[in-house]
Amino acid sequence: MDEKTRSAFFDQPHPYVSLFIKMLTISAFTFGGGFVIISMMRRTFAQKLKWLDDQEVLDMTAIAQSAPGALGVNSAIIFGYRIAGIPGVVVSLTATIIPPLVILSVLAFFYKQFIGNPVAQTVMQVLRAGVAAVIVDVVIDLASNVIKSKDVLNLILMIAAFVALSVFKVSSLAIILIALVIGFLPLGGMKE
Repeated sequence: MDEKTRSAFFDQPHPYVSLFIKMLTISAFTFGGGFVIISMMRRTFAQKLKWLDDQEVLDMTAIAQSAPGALGVNSAIIFGYRIAGIPGVVVSLTATIIPPLVILSVLAFFYKQFIGNPVAQTVMQVLRAGVAAVIVDVVIDLASNVIKSKDVLNLILMIAAFVALSVFKVSSLAIILIALVIGFLPLGGMKE
């Protein structure tokens, strides 16, 4: 953790309690998966609290996506570690897992009542539309960061990955692995 992050985090009263509450709130009120959670983490930790910057969020998102497992959980681990080390991982991971564990346990218990309920079906349709809008917002933010960097290699990779996914239906895993290999090549920055 750099000095700026350490100062911003530890200069507040009860920093681990604050981290726990922020992660718990994000997890409890974010529906739609990892990209939605990342968007909320970015707004909370980079834009509001200034514990991280946008480039760090972009880098951590790439790492979280490359690891096996749920994107939200992977992100909580990486964000927690970056903000507060190993104790931050424990706090972030615990806070992120509690809401879905409780909510899914309740839904599983009442599954038969929910599955045929027209109101529940309508709520799910509305949630899907809202989630789609948030995912589009995240994609635009992440793409604009790549464009602003003016790094030709990253621009080419972004466009090639999009075409490979949407036109040629290449596996996401294959694209991530190829990008990982390219990232390790000694190409250096190719800014305009």
